[in-house]
Amino acid sequence: MSNKKMPRLLEPNMKLYFLCLLVFAVLAIPVSIPLAIVEALAAAGLYAYLTKANQKRRQSVLQYIDSVAGSVDTASRSTFANSPLPIMVFRPDTGELVWSNDDFNRLAGVQEKRFDLRVEDAVENFPIQWLLEGRQECPERVVMNGRRFRVYGSLVRSRGKGKNAEQTMVATTYWVDSTEADVLAEAYEASRLVLAVMMIDNYEDMMKACADTQRSAVMAQIDEKLSSWASVSNGLLLKVERDRYLFLFEEQHYSYFVEDKFSVLDAIRDIKVGDGASPTLSIGMGKDMESIPDLYKNAKLSLEMALSRGGDQAVIRNRVDFEFYGGRSKTTEKRTKVKSRVMANAFSELMADASEIYIMGHSFADMDAVGAAAGIYCAARKKGKRARIVIDEQRNAAEAVLAKLKARPEYANVFVSGQEAFLKVRPGALLVVVDTNRPDLVESAQLLEACNRVAVIDHHRRAASYIENAAFSFHEPYASSASELVTELLGYLVEPSDLLREEAEALLSGIVLDTKHFSLRTGGRTFEAAAFLRRAGADTAEVQRLFQNELSEMVSRYDIIRRAELYREDIAVALVPEDGVDRVAAAQAADELLTLKGVQASFVVYRSGDDVLMSARSLGEINVQVILEALGGGGNSATAGGRVENGDPDEVLRDLQQAIDAYFEK
Repeated sequence: MSNKKMPRLLEPNMKLYFLCLLVFAVLAIPVSIPLAIVEALAAAGLYAYLTKANQKRRQSVLQYIDSVAGSVDTASRSTFANSPLPIMVFRPDTGELVWSNDDFNRLAGVQEKRFDLRVEDAVENFPIQWLLEGRQECPERVVMNGRRFRVYGSLVRSRGKGKNAEQTMVATTYWVDSTEADVLAEAYEASRLVLAVMMIDNYEDMMKACADTQRSAVMAQIDEKLSSWASVSNGLLLKVERDRYLFLFEEQHYSYFVEDKFSVLDAIRDIKVGDGASPTLSIGMGKDMESIPDLYKNAKLSLEMALSRGGDQAVIRNRVDFEFYGGRSKTTEKRTKVKSRVMANAFSELMADASEIYIMGHSFADMDAVGAAAGIYCAARKKGKRARIVIDEQRNAAEAVLAKLKARPEYANVFVSGQEAFLKVRPGALLVVVDTNRPDLVESAQLLEACNRVAVIDHHRRAASYIENAAFSFHEPYASSASELVTELLGYLVEPSDLLREEAEALLSGIVLDTKHFSLRTGGRTFEAAAFLRRAGADTAEVQRLFQNELSEMVSRYDIIRRAELYREDIAVALVPEDGVDRVAAAQAADELLTLKGVQASFVVYRSGDDVLMSARSLGEINVQVILEALGGGGNSATAGGRVENGDPDEVLRDLQQAIDAYFEK
């Protein structure tokens, strides 16, 4: 501390007082010159005394500061040199090792008296970026002479003596040996249990397909393949039911099953039964949990997820999210009329207990979402319940259907926006979500969070994020559309005469849309639903008119098709980097690309504002939902879509191609 700064800190400011004394002395001259002289001498004496006293005080304070600083410096050096932790001091900019204590020298095998050492001579590949970023601990373990260390440190910037001295950086690091602790932690993690619940998801169909004399042989083959696959882990495999297995093993073997890509799925599918049928296996795993009940809960949840996505796959639930493997085979219809009747009765009771009903589809609603919503509104009207359909009337892909419904007096003031519904919803209301099971895709996320009673009716394969704790869930990935599921429910809730002709046509248009005019994902139940709607008054010619487009839309669609190129010989990919592409035109272009000879799947990538959207279609051989799921999208095996916020179309196209390659590699 400089001598100029010291008086300002240690001495009171007396200059003003002495100035006042001198002024009084000058003013006393006209009155009495001797009095003025006495006052002046007294002021001078006081000034001399205070100056001398301040000098002594300053010297004593400086001596005290020097003694304290010396003691602290001595204690610092002693602590630094005698620290129980290994210490290394170096310059990050040059890599020069400045100083290290005896413990560090012994661990690194460094001779203490060498002054030309660099950091890499003591520790190979020592990372320093974390210090430059201002972090206090190295993010990964540092290995030195076969030992692992947690490294803590700090970075100090100092300037040498002199005006032109350059600023230097010095890093001080403290090394904590964590070898034994890390080995113990790894042993604990490797020995943690992983629990799997496995199910032959088409057991009933398989038993019907094979003769009585073959059933035992088929089950023996399944048991043998499962035992062979599970034996690698030295785990415990138990058959708990005729079609269910429980598998318990240590986590150290989990990586093998992942690298093996759960080959047991293919092995089970290779078993042939009568009429060319094959059994398929679904696996639900739970891991990263502390107790066996929690593992079993996650394993059951994973199995439900696998079955809701079509089966023939493995789903793993860890502490955070889901992982998916397999799921590339075609799904088969597994619904029964008994289940539909039970679900209809449960849904009827749920509506009866509701004070009011809100019906909501996915954002940018299409004909399937609107048709399903209209069917639910018909059931609510039959129950005498007040219902509202939540939809953005400006942004949707079902203008023609909406126009026909609005023309009916029964639909006066029925359609509301998400914001309006959120403000009006009251406790006890029932929210029915149709044609989606993902909370991030609904028309109004606020309304979904505001309602504590939610019913979900959907046919898309379940994604990692889905609407949880629903009071009612009619989720059938084998169905062609949400309109088909709603039509099945209506068969038990209303009479065909209760359906308005416009409602029946809206439902039929939803089925026609998702089945591509009954050419894809159609089963016997699909045609039964269409027959019910035909009896309710649906006019197929009117439905066909709902799909008519303007000339400009057709031109836009064929402009997209013109940009298409083949990828991997049987996949058509069209990229439209310019903004302004209509979503309906993009979806129709993806449908149209499937009509090209040899094309099994199609993708349309286009810009919409700041985002990049993707529309995908498949004839069934290629599961486009699995491909787009890698890019944050979803859907079902034949129809899927995705959105990349603030994306670049060219980059999204490259990511899509990588996802396609990864799909075929697996």
